[in-house]
Amino acid sequence: MVKIKICGLRRLEDIKIVNKYKPDYVGFVFAESKRKVSHSLAADLKNYLDSDIVSVGVFVDAPKDEIINLFNDKIIEVAQLHGNESEEFIQELKEKTDNNLKIIKAIEMSKDTNLNDYERSQADFLLLDSGKGSGKTFDWRLIRKNLKKEFFLAGGLNSSNIKEAILEFDPYAVDLSSGLETDGFKDENKIKEIMEVIN
Repeated sequence: MVKIKICGLRRLEDIKIVNKYKPDYVGFVFAESKRKVSHSLAADLKNYLDSDIVSVGVFVDAPKDEIINLFNDKIIEVAQLHGNESEEFIQELKEKTDNNLKIIKAIEMSKDTNLNDYERSQADFLLLDSGKGSGKTFDWRLIRKNLKKEFFLAGGLNSSNIKEAILEFDPYAVDLSSGLETDGFKDENKIKEIMEVIN
């Protein structure tokens, strides 16, 4: 069964909605974005989050200490890296958290992307996306059918195209954000609809 991640939570109302519909993962954005949250707000939101839902921190070239501190403070359980973070950077994060911090390495998909370059990454998962929160789909033909590493599929997913994406590529998880919003905020009806479409 494909897992579901809802990214960009920033209000207590968002937490109440996800606690009701129970996605597998939620994302707190710490990179520059209209969905960016402070560490203190993320801590408050995490306090109300259902303990069965895994919290993910989204970063772009953040200092290692920032990521590690958020992990040690139990605000995040997974780090999603969208910048130019190296394998050495990932290895250090792993070592400094006794391998307990899971890592998702995001890849901006284009015709020049070679997924073979990422097969041996120390990241636990890949995330295939059209760009940092662009809300647009990429050319799904760029996805290799025999990709060995488990991956999250992101970028422009919504209730009208997600079933096709899951059937075609069997991702480990799907990652949604703007497709679940109305006027820039999470919309309970859209979240309910997507959960029903997937389940």
